[in-house]
Amino acid sequence: MGTVSISAPRMPVGAALRADRDARVSALVREHFPFVWRVHRRFGLSPSDADDAAQQVFLVAADRLSDILPGKERAFLFRTAMHVTSKAHRSRRRRPEDADAECGEGADVAPRQEELVDQRRARALLDRLLDEMPAELKAVIVLFEIEGLTMSEAAEALDVPPGTVASRLRRARAELESRVERCFARAKQGGNAP
Repeated sequence: MGTVSISAPRMPVGAALRADRDARVSALVREHFPFVWRVHRRFGLSPSDADDAAQQVFLVAADRLSDILPGKERAFLFRTAMHVTSKAHRSRRRRPEDADAECGEGADVAPRQEELVDQRRARALLDRLLDEMPAELKAVIVLFEIEGLTMSEAAEALDVPPGTVASRLRRARAELESRVERCFARAKQGGNAP
């Protein structure tokens, strides 16, 4: 007497590939959405614009999933985020009336703990100072100091040699320190906090 084997119905190859692709895109979003969103914010987008831009980045990633090498996802997402951010800034310059509408992002008037207020001021100052820096210096500060990427990861994300990242990082740190000192000197002369 022979044995009869019963197996589960096979999933068509196309459906299996789509499921695989969907799983990879979902994993990318889960793992890297906060990083992409922070990149958009650090490069000057409002929170709502950062949300929209991050979605655009992941749509691009989904379309170009076969171009993203395993282990190189952050570099691809960073370069895509920079492109989407640049496009958003160009679009905003063409529509200045929309930019004015978002200037008052609703300051929180409720009394907060002093530490939270200080952190918020420090973050706003950092964002302002970063906005004034050249893009290539700002990028290395954001990637290395804020996002915690290694030199080699930052080099890969920026598509430059590691020595260039190290050089730009030294220049960026000096530039940022100089800007902070000037800011505090002006505040001291005017009697205001930076």
